Amino acid sequence: MKQTMLNICLSLLCAFSISCSSGSDDSQPTGDDDGGIVPIIPSALVLNITKVGASEQFPNGDGSGTIQCTASAIDAVSYGFRFGNGEEIPSTDGTMEFTYTNPGTNNYTIYVFAYSSTNHNISTSESISLYVDDSVQLVWSDEFDVNGAPDTSKWGYNIGTGQSGWGNNESQYYTDRADNAIVENGVLKIIAKRENYQGSEFTSARLLTKDKFEFTHGKVEIRAKLPEGGGTWPALWLLGANIDGVGWPACGETDIMEHVGNNQGYIQSAIHTPSSFGNTSNLGGQQVANVSSEFHTYELEWTSEKMVFSVDGNVHYTYQPSNKNDQTWPFDLDQFIIMNVAMGGNLGGTIDPNFMESTMEVDYVRVYQ
Repeated sequence: MKQTMLNICLSLLCAFSISCSSGSDDSQPTGDDDGGIVPIIPSALVLNITKVGASEQFPNGDGSGTIQCTASAIDAVSYGFRFGNGEEIPSTDGTMEFTYTNPGTNNYTIYVFAYSSTNHNISTSESISLYVDDSVQLVWSDEFDVNGAPDTSKWGYNIGTGQSGWGNNESQYYTDRADNAIVENGVLKIIAKRENYQGSEFTSARLLTKDKFEFTHGKVEIRAKLPEGGGTWPALWLLGANIDGVGWPACGETDIMEHVGNNQGYIQSAIHTPSSFGNTSNLGGQQVANVSSEFHTYELEWTSEKMVFSVDGNVHYTYQPSNKNDQTWPFDLDQFIIMNVAMGGNLGGTIDPNFMESTMEVDYVRVYQ
């Protein structure tokens, strides 16, 4: 009996040893159910939401219903945004813009998912209150969604050096070449570069909507990333459509955004009229961080009473003359849009001898009325 019990114990001990030796080694990495792939789980997901035109006075936005989202996470290679419409919109870089259209002030919850290279994901969300003004409608825009040359139904070009360097002693030759203006990956690129061309040391591009889209009063939004380098002078502006008949400055000029590389980060807006032009006293500006590495929204609100200039909803200048006449207010007639990058000149100043090339990227141009 004792021998029998001993044999049973030895058999059980042997079976236990075999069972243990056939198990996995916990010190070695193991795969998951995805064919042995080791899962990579993103972490530290952060979502930031900006309401376009939001300010202390208008905390729920400017009425356009547009928000700009930025997400980031460790080990994420792509993102997906959900805005409550049943769709997930992909983004490779974690940025996304979306416009709500339901009028009035409404509450929304925005979700973002961060995906790793193994397609594992984490998510977070943020709730916002947003105001949509249904009395303001988008009447014209260019989202620059088609690669290639800018849309010729919307944009024309100024070519050459103009008179006296476009009246400002500028150093560039404007072209309509793809080397200087091209749409790629959802943005318009206006490229200023050093090269000998048609007797000039620099080339660039100047695009305009003259004879294609002209308007009186409204709100203009242009989201752009600016070039850098001493001597660069990008501008986003309007010019009176009657310039060929009455000349400048009688036609009126509205500078939504001007920036010079010799004063990096300072954004200026100005008005030119018969009563104040050239080195005008009607101007204002503000310092804005990262204008050449990040997109910012440059805005003009133009009514029959005043013009209000802002960056990302932060107002820096209002033009509202108490006495409106042809000398102070030629702004109840159509104007057209111009976008360009000049080099040097009266405002651009000295060009850095080491400058070779820099680009203004424009994400969109929108006009509301």
